Amino acid sequence: MTLKSDEFYLKAEQLIAAGRFIDSKGWVPATSGNFSARLADGNIAITVSGRHKGRLQTDDIMLIDPQGHSLDGKKPSAETLLHTSIYRRYPDVQAVLHPHSVNATLTARLFQNEIVLEDYELLKALPGIDTHESRIVVPIFANDQDIPRLAAEVEHYLDTHGDIHGYIIAGHGFYTWGASVDDALRHLEALEFLFDIEIRLHGVKRL
Repeated sequence: MTLKSDEFYLKAEQLIAAGRFIDSKGWVPATSGNFSARLADGNIAITVSGRHKGRLQTDDIMLIDPQGHSLDGKKPSAETLLHTSIYRRYPDVQAVLHPHSVNATLTARLFQNEIVLEDYELLKALPGIDTHESRIVVPIFANDQDIPRLAAEVEHYLDTHGDIHGYIIAGHGFYTWGASVDDALRHLEALEFLFDIEIRLHGVKRL
């Protein structure tokens, strides 16, 4: 069993605070969602399976290795491989957040394979974007209880389409990430707002 470092406890506190904020927005109902943060040694602090994200305690954050194996005997989320695949793909990513929000769920119902976000000032909240004259695509993947297969599908998309800022799992929620927990939270808030705008705009166009 691996000894947990001061860095682990610092990242755990950041994830706990993120959980309270995300829960206050109604983005992680019941025990849904999962959050993680990478440590300097490559291991990952991640939420334990089945915990309410608005009431997380230090004991609800566990330690896994880069392959997703438990290092402290606790049980990680079934979706752990979706976190570890993002960390492998993006060396600069230090945190991954996965809410189960109404907006992400509705977006997958209203749009088929992707949602396009363009000409929004708030896109500048995302890394590498410095003008509203930008366009990003957030892909939508079918939900799948076979997580290795779903992770492989996301990897294939990235191999063929290039880098993205997040993705939606239909009828489920979405993933986004950042260079810190705070950065990932900023990306989550921005995408939530833009999903909401597009949902409302889609409804207006259908009238």
